[in-house]
Parts: sequence; C-alpha cells; structure tokens
Amino acid sequence: MSEILEFLPRERGYFMPAEWARHEATWMSWAFGEELWSGSLGQAREEQAALVRAIARQERVHLLVRDEESEGSAWAMLSGVESLSIERIPLNDVWMRDNGPTFVVRSGTEGCAPALGLVDWRFNAWGQKYDWALDDQVPRIISGILGMSRFVAPLVMEGGSLEVNGEGACLTTEQCLLSPLRNPGLGKAELERALRDHLGVTQVIWLRSGLEGDHTDGHVDTFARFIAARRVLMSVSDDPSDENHGRMAENLEILRAVRFPDGGRLEVQELPLPSSRYHLADGKRLPATYANFYLANGVVLVPQYGDPQDERALGIIQEAFPGREALGLSSRRLILEGGSFHCLTQQQPDPRPFQTVQPEPTPTRGGK
Repeated sequence: MSEILEFLPRERGYFMPAEWARHEATWMSWAFGEELWSGSLGQAREEQAALVRAIARQERVHLLVRDEESEGSAWAMLSGVESLSIERIPLNDVWMRDNGPTFVVRSGTEGCAPALGLVDWRFNAWGQKYDWALDDQVPRIISGILGMSRFVAPLVMEGGSLEVNGEGACLTTEQCLLSPLRNPGLGKAELERALRDHLGVTQVIWLRSGLEGDHTDGHVDTFARFIAARRVLMSVSDDPSDENHGRMAENLEILRAVRFPDGGRLEVQELPLPSSRYHLADGKRLPATYANFYLANGVVLVPQYGDPQDERALGIIQEAFPGREALGLSSRRLILEGGSFHCLTQQQPDPRPFQTVQPEPTPTRGGK
C-alpha cells in the first residue's frame, strides 16, 4: 500500500539521480487514439514496439494501456517480450516523461524512510493546451501499483523540462518554467526552492528557450542533455536562416559561461540538429532532435529520422557514452505528435547503489 510522505524529500536525503545511473525499470504508456496520431497510429506503435523491445532486453518495462483495444494491441505487437508488465489505467496521452512521476532515491542509511520514492507533480498538459485530468492521476496510480510512497508537490512540473546530473546541477529553460499557465506568480527563486526541496537540486542553470515548434514551450530534453556530471551535449544548427540557429547559439553561450561552486567549468559538445521537418497535416514545424535519446541499462537509444545527419549524430552520441551501445531507432512517425524516445519514457532508478553499507562490527577478543 502506498502512502503520502509529509516531509520534504530533501529532509530525508532523497534526490533525483542522473539517467545513466542503474535502473530497476522503465515506465511507458502505449500509443492509442487515431485522432491523436493523425491517422498514423499503427506506424507509431511499430516504432514504439521497437523501442520497448530494445529497453526490455536491458531492464523491465512497465507499460500502461488505456483500454481493451490498446491492451490487445500491446500484447500482440510485443509477444515474446519477457521483461514486460502491462497495466490498464485511464489516460489522456502517452508522454510518460511529463505526466508520470519523478523517482527519487535516498542516500545513506539513517532514518527509516524507504530507499525509493516518487514525486507527484501537478500536470496540466503543458499549460492547459489539451485535456489532462486523467494524466494528472498517473503518478498516484503508479505509486499504488508499486506500493511506493510518494511526495505530493504543489506545483506544475514536467520531466522533460528538467535535466539533472545527479550531483546537484539542473538544466531548464525560462520559456517553460516561467510560462504563465503553469505556475503563475512563481519566479525563479520559488521554483529553484521547489527543485531543491523535491529533487535535491543545488544549482539551476537557466537556459533561454527551446526548439521552434515545441508545443511544450521549450523542454530542455529536446536540445541539451548531461552526458556526465560536467559534460553536456548541446544541439546546434549550422543554418543561419533557421530560427533554431539563434536560439541554440544563445543557449550554447550560457552553457559555456557556467561555473560550478568550486569554479569548475562545464564541457559542452555540439550535436547537430536534423533538417527542418514539418507536419504534413497542418504544416507546423516539428521539434525533431537527436538529443531526445533515452539511456537504458547498457544502451543509449537514439531517434533517427531518415535524415542526412542521422549517422553523424549517432556517432557523436556513441562517443559520448563509450560504455554503452548506441542504437538508432526510427522516430519518423512518433515525432509527428511532437515527441520522441525520452518523452515516452520515465526511468525508475535502482536505489541499491546509493545505499551506504554499514560495516560489520569488528569482533573483540575477550580477556581474562
């Protein structure tokens, strides 16, 4: 049975680890609704099935499905996948990174709090753009499935708007976190306090804005990702006529000016953006990017678009993670609805590496 923890995560030593820390599992939701996928639901599911299979070879996948049709489709398309569990719950959409919980681990051994918990943020569909009442319940439902304690956070926050290095630093954007339909009246100081209290963040690096065409209002996981505690992959455009050229150049300048509390610098490596892509139905720009990769145990799963930059980007990401296999998978249909692999996934970390093992007491020799 799950419970709501009344204390702040920070007060018991909880923090959000980096994505490259070992996972217990990955949470996802199965694509549904032809109306949500502009008639490409079947193709979107094919791409998602390839993603699920790649992750399930490394760790368990918990897959949420909306209804009977979705459940039948998932079992049929994922037959033979062993490390898979499927749960049917009400859903508005599939973007688990944003409507799902943020898992936190507790370091050390003091106290009696559980080693793993989850933060239940409020979710309002990226500033009230779509229906969200069902998706706002996803963290509570997941806590019940796992029997896991949860921290209820009193503000709107989406996982894609935050990128952490597991050592206190967090990347985010002013465009997203300060948007008026998320947390009206809250400024940087209040938001930084919330990130400190719930995720153990001690340094927030504020970037300006995200990719053109991103309906999430500039999620950082579409263009800037930590690849080590002090290294970031940063998306760039070489085309001066592209609106992303100036936006990303400004963010790049901010990152290169970052100083950590000890005076150390942030190493920034550039990652190309794919060619401009547009939705066939309405002609709107799509936020296609390679930075929306997902780190599962032992692999990094990189979206591919049939673009001339695919191979180059895959090579750069492989060099960034030499201990993992970089695997490129198609995201040509998934991106039509504005997201890719990182948007679809939420990691559940393994808390064991963060727990301090108490040494065995040294035996004493009795004397006469």
